[in-house]
Amino acid sequence: MKKKFMTILIIIGAIILLLAIWFNIPYSPVKTQFQNDVAARLQSSAATAGPLDFTDIARLPPLIQKYLETSGYIGKERRTHLIMEYKNVDFGMGVNKPRIKIDYTHVDFADSPDRLAFIDSKMFGIPFQGYDYYMNGKGGMKGVLAKFVTLFDQTGPEMDKACLITYLAEAFFLPEALLKDFITFKQIDNHTIEATITNKGVTATGVFHFNDAYEMTSFTTNDRGQISPDGTTEYTPWEAQCENYKTYSDGIKRPTVFRAVWKNKDRDFVYFDGEISKVNGAEVK
Repeated sequence: MKKKFMTILIIIGAIILLLAIWFNIPYSPVKTQFQNDVAARLQSSAATAGPLDFTDIARLPPLIQKYLETSGYIGKERRTHLIMEYKNVDFGMGVNKPRIKIDYTHVDFADSPDRLAFIDSKMFGIPFQGYDYYMNGKGGMKGVLAKFVTLFDQTGPEMDKACLITYLAEAFFLPEALLKDFITFKQIDNHTIEATITNKGVTATGVFHFNDAYEMTSFTTNDRGQISPDGTTEYTPWEAQCENYKTYSDGIKRPTVFRAVWKNKDRDFVYFDGEISKVNGAEVK
């Protein structure tokens, strides 16, 4: 009996050791999928040459032109994609659910509204990783615990639209996207721009808000569904908030704080609250 008990302890110890090694090695199927998809998409991305000038943006509403000018984009190279990185973001898993700290990287492309994002975190010491994607009009969100246990894998028409509106919310960080036909603009007044994005038969609309310094401070929409883990969807006002603009090492002025908020009936739910660490490799001066 004692020998059997010792054998069980050895087996348990071996399993714990193997799990510890698995949790700590750099390899991750989710991260590898993200990296491979980004690499493949970068290879197919249409090349754009030359700096952005006033002729390029002449057809955009005056408010957007002032934003691009005062932010320092004029004269800078026209980029085909955006890479934005966050560290130690305060992330809410849901209303009245645990909050965790995550590292977050997303890559947006200008030639079509494709977006790939990777979440890296831990829950109770166990690796938790997520992959959000929107490619060829199809969106999805997958969460994986311990690198191989899928907690959720959401797809479908509502997810397609939610991912498309997320791309639109970030479009002002990728000026080349503002020049494409899949986004149209209507200036409402000196501080607001209505934007509509259309891709693969799906259309979504939101409003960008600017302050007197021509800084984009928020994006609001009613077209982003709040999708629960069980797959049900509720359309709730959604807001992306930008704060604390600073000049990055590439000479462009951008926000350093970004929040994503569900404007629920009882109270706001801030589920993403983080500081931007790098944009296209550039850091705050």
